[in-house]
Amino acid sequence: MLPSPNIWYYPKAYEVENRAQDVGGEIWRVLAEEAPWAGRDVLDVGCGDGFHLPRFAETARSVLGVEPHAPLLRRAAERVAEVPNAGVAAGSAQRLPVPDASVDVVHARTAYFFGPGCGPGLREADRVLRPGGRLAIVDLDVSSEPYGRWMREDLPDYDPPEVEKFFTAQGFRCRRVATEWRFGDTAAMAAVLRIEFSPRVAEIAIADVLRMNPATSAGVTMPVGYRVHVRERPAGIVLGRHSVSSAEASSASSISPRMA
Repeated sequence: MLPSPNIWYYPKAYEVENRAQDVGGEIWRVLAEEAPWAGRDVLDVGCGDGFHLPRFAETARSVLGVEPHAPLLRRAAERVAEVPNAGVAAGSAQRLPVPDASVDVVHARTAYFFGPGCGPGLREADRVLRPGGRLAIVDLDVSSEPYGRWMREDLPDYDPPEVEKFFTAQGFRCRRVATEWRFGDTAAMAAVLRIEFSPRVAEIAIADVLRMNPATSAGVTMPVGYRVHVRERPAGIVLGRHSVSSAEASSASSISPRMA
């Protein structure tokens, strides 16, 4: 299990970041079109402290957040303690704690365990999806400006075209989404950028954002691009040692909304 240097060590700043992201709801709009979850069973892989679980639970039949890091799992459980159709469980993308063909949507957002070399995680997502279910991977668009430029400064070996080729070869369609992040003040913006980037790049990013916002009385905003990769699980796909038919999938157990 690789540590997440932002949310693991700076959960308060990460909460500020989550609340600042996508203030216009563009990612949710695209997800609703590409992987609708109303009345369905949702699995959020790498859910962190569960920030997105209540939003899914508003209309989903059930929502289960899966997270390998125990402190985050505890915070996620606390977040959904009063949400009757939501719960959390320990697990990883490579070993999801749910039965075959038991969910309709698998969602992963900026979790960084899907991409080249993630074959086991993709196969596991296919295992737990019902026929026709959707795997939706929301990732930052490293080719976008200015956030992508800051990321490329810190990740010189990251190759956006190769990542796109990988997802295309795996049968995903991609929608690019332009969003706006909005912070209450400069201090909040700076705190978030300092947990996302190296010290050198963070100061470059902070200066760039300040130039975008010469008057900060109304808060601080910046554009951030995302990619939403989605693919459907076909009927009769081979899962491990057996295949699952549509009839078998329809009778499979739904995920449990309580903490494992």
